[in-house]
Amino acid sequence: MTPTATSAARALDAVPGVSPWLRRLAALASLTVLPSCVWRLAIAAGVPMGWGPGSDLHHSYYPGRESLVLVLVTVLQEALGLLSLGLVQRWGEELPRRLPWLGGRRIHPLVAVVPAALGALALTAITCLGAVTWNEVNAANPDAPTGLALWIFNLSYAPLLLWGPLLGVLAVAYWRRRRVHG
Repeated sequence: MTPTATSAARALDAVPGVSPWLRRLAALASLTVLPSCVWRLAIAAGVPMGWGPGSDLHHSYYPGRESLVLVLVTVLQEALGLLSLGLVQRWGEELPRRLPWLGGRRIHPLVAVVPAALGALALTAITCLGAVTWNEVNAANPDAPTGLALWIFNLSYAPLLLWGPLLGVLAVAYWRRRRVHG
């Protein structure tokens, strides 16, 4: 794509009142899920990730039928992460015209704000609780990862701590913008 075509594509997708800072925040929010998804897919593929033989996540169970569950959870998490982008892009305010029967219809602000705000609260609570209690859970489970595998696990899941707060900021900005710009 040429620089002019890229500029034109951005102009078509530009939303009044969305700063470049908010666009970067939305991109960051959507990327926070990626490391844990990659970690989960590695398990689904049978890569040893430090779980002992007594764990459901031990590599000897994968790949197999159980891998499908991990892949579906990953796809769902990625899809939810990508929805963060809708809070700063045109398709988050108006359904794309190419959609049959619904294309071109405006999205009521509450249809986006309520799930985003509830999701932000839930994600923040779940990830913070998980971060606070992980050492207790890990200590109680002899099959949990240790050493390097534990570091990889922590680095994969740590970005999720940002997802909820970032989503909350985006939801508030979306609500304020839609109240002003319609």
